Amino acid sequence: MITLKNVILRRSAKVLLDGATVTLNPGEKVGLVGRNGAGKSTLFALLNGTLHEDGGDFSVPKHWRMAQVAQNMPETDESATDFVVGGDTRLGELRAALAAIEAAYEANPDDPDIGMELAHAYTDLADAGEHDAVPRAQALILGLGFKSHELDEPVNSFSGGWRMRLQLARALMCPSDLLLLDEPTNHLDLDALVWLEAWLQKYAGTMIVISHDREFLDAVTGVTLHIANAQLTRYGGNYSKFEDMRALQMEQQQIAFGKQQEKIAHLQKFIDRFKAKASKAKQAQSRVKALERMERVAPLLAEADFTFEFKEPGNIPNPMLSISDASFGYRAEDEPPKTILRGVNRSVLAGQRIGILGANGQGKSTLVKTIAREMGALAGTVTEGKGLNIGYFAQQELDVLRPQDTPLEHMVRMARELGSNAREATGEQALRGFLGSFNFSGDMVKQAVGTMSGGEKARLVLAMMVWQRPNLLLLDEPTNHLDLATREALAVALNEFEGTLMLVSHDRALLRSVCDEFWLVGRGVVGDFDGDLDDYQRYLLDEAKRLREEAKIATRDAAAVVASAASAEVANIPAEVPSRNQRQQDAQERQQRNDQAKPLKRELAQIDQRLGAAGSEKSALEERLAQPLPATEIAEAGRRLKMLADEIGQLEERWLALSDQLETLSA
Repeated sequence: MITLKNVILRRSAKVLLDGATVTLNPGEKVGLVGRNGAGKSTLFALLNGTLHEDGGDFSVPKHWRMAQVAQNMPETDESATDFVVGGDTRLGELRAALAAIEAAYEANPDDPDIGMELAHAYTDLADAGEHDAVPRAQALILGLGFKSHELDEPVNSFSGGWRMRLQLARALMCPSDLLLLDEPTNHLDLDALVWLEAWLQKYAGTMIVISHDREFLDAVTGVTLHIANAQLTRYGGNYSKFEDMRALQMEQQQIAFGKQQEKIAHLQKFIDRFKAKASKAKQAQSRVKALERMERVAPLLAEADFTFEFKEPGNIPNPMLSISDASFGYRAEDEPPKTILRGVNRSVLAGQRIGILGANGQGKSTLVKTIAREMGALAGTVTEGKGLNIGYFAQQELDVLRPQDTPLEHMVRMARELGSNAREATGEQALRGFLGSFNFSGDMVKQAVGTMSGGEKARLVLAMMVWQRPNLLLLDEPTNHLDLATREALAVALNEFEGTLMLVSHDRALLRSVCDEFWLVGRGVVGDFDGDLDDYQRYLLDEAKRLREEAKIATRDAAAVVASAASAEVANIPAEVPSRNQRQQDAQERQQRNDQAKPLKRELAQIDQRLGAAGSEKSALEERLAQPLPATEIAEAGRRLKMLADEIGQLEERWLALSDQLETLSA
């Protein structure tokens, strides 16, 4: 178990933990929550050994293996699959050890100790899952939203958000007893988030996760650790239960504080009244001692929640915009346009609050970017209402802020660009005051944006958007990097917004609280989604299954086309038969399928036979290795065992491929 007893933890002069005591049991799934700056990431640094306690006692079982998502952006030409396989540190250690032992054995094959080590190394490698490392890694990569054709792409070919997904997959690949996850959902779409929840629910070790997504915390944690006022408080339950228990605790604390204040006032009144009288001096003194001994209940300090609001739009056209027979997609230089969405016919009316749903890569951002005028429609028309004023929060908005500029410089530049269209005062003092309402107070308005946290950058983008007084909000994943308090503030502000809202988000709590209807982007079209977010999660799981089946069928079809063409060439059968000879064509196709199936069935039978023989030999070798043998025989048996394990893995993969081809032919 993990224990902290009277732990003191400092960062520079700031005390983040002061006498903190808590115990976490093996196998518990823990949500670590608290305000930004409370010390969550510093506590992670203590857990992973980067920091050491300044006082008290801290312990994690020495034999525990730990996995954590690396926060650095990976820079490597390794394929996505190889990069994630590298996350299995146990496998990497065993591979390195085997290579060293093999080199020593080749140099001195008669050394019995080296032979024994070699046999053990082969066995350890097999036990560590060498034979299925690649399929395990690829399952993680595909689950986090990558396409099958991207499995062998170099890591450097992906954008920053996708590289961080690979870092997450790499951490999940690592066999661990303790898994530390710091904001794992930041770069995920809702479909990848649903998959990650299912994976973490099956994780057998101890997990501690920092997240600002309340529904994610509810789904994967059963214990909540709250860090506040330099103390750690453990709550049995997920985040929603924690909120309920903390609210009750705060209410009880306030009642207890009020009662104690009444008692203190009563004692003090007695002391003040009778301390000068000799007859009452003893009683007064006893009350002074009682007052000194009293363990004071702390007053309930109001936590300064962040709030903001959208100003009332100057006008609200209706409809806001109308899309007719449109196609949306991308135009690349010297290449034909790539269409993502076709036949889009939608109207956006004043006051609508639309959540845009869709699996990863189906075109949600394409739709939003086109409406936001970042891209043009490939066909059809997008007609805007008179006076339409769009406030657009893009996923990559934080990346286009100027790192060297300050929040005040960003606001001044935006005010100048808007010119006469600006509806707010543009003087420096007015802009300072406006930024202050977004918690950019004092010297923060002069701080370079590049030195700010992701949450502070997101608040700046929100501030710039609010200042423009939009009547249509287009928000594409606005909650990345926002803490729970800021997410709550955003939800409140959006609910009070009098214009129209279109929202893409993986934050289900935000979608539930602010959206009245949902559009579904998928399979190249945009339509209404009749259902709630629970229905949508089921849809995502079905869609993921459908896409996997399509990919499998596409692979089968490609193989079948090649085989069919070869067969047709040999038999001199024309590739196309006139429709009047349809029955003859059907008969020929059946004969082709039978001809194609025969060699596949023969190979399948041969593989079955070889698998049986290899399995028997493997079992015999394992029994033999359990007996005392000379070192040279042990080494040779170990080598043969590894060769058999590799061969069996290859044969099983080929057996599955042949079975798929036969299934396709029979269909």
